[in-house]
Amino acid sequence: MEETRGGDGDRHVAMLALVRSAVGDFDAITPREKASRDRFLLELDRLADPFNRDSGPVHVTGSAIVVGSRGTVLHLHKRLGVWMQPGGHLEPGEAPWEAALRETQEETGLPVHHAQSGERLIHLDAHPASSDHFHLDLRYLLWSDDVEPSPPPGESQEVRWFTLAEALERADAGLVDGLRRLTTHDF
Repeated sequence: MEETRGGDGDRHVAMLALVRSAVGDFDAITPREKASRDRFLLELDRLADPFNRDSGPVHVTGSAIVVGSRGTVLHLHKRLGVWMQPGGHLEPGEAPWEAALRETQEETGLPVHHAQSGERLIHLDAHPASSDHFHLDLRYLLWSDDVEPSPPPGESQEVRWFTLAEALERADAGLVDGLRRLTTHDF
């Protein structure tokens, strides 16, 4: 990878180091998590710009597992028709944990925030998003107040709070391991 000097290049290098460290330190338990972590590390070493969706079909995305007093939030994906976590592509210069926050606010209308101690990677999943598009999805724990989701026009209007048991029954298979972490970790 050609390194650039200056603010954006320095931020990119620092962000790549932070993401590589977080992924390497991620406590993968299930076979899917282990395969995803391995794929992440391979791609982070191989890709010239893993944070840019326009640089190739394989790229990093940022998502959120939102928690609050009412449980967790899922939305019914408009194209895929499955209940999943909010999240999506990174904007130029945006870190995955920033994208998770922005995308969650955009898709759910909820006021969300990272923990006071900072962003926390709770799950990761490497998966095809289409026949020619592959996501390396970093999933961060976000908190929300006890308010109703209010997605804006253009976003899926099917957004709601679920108890953890309900979410485990309805969620996309790629999210189930992440949701199970809510039962085994003290947050």
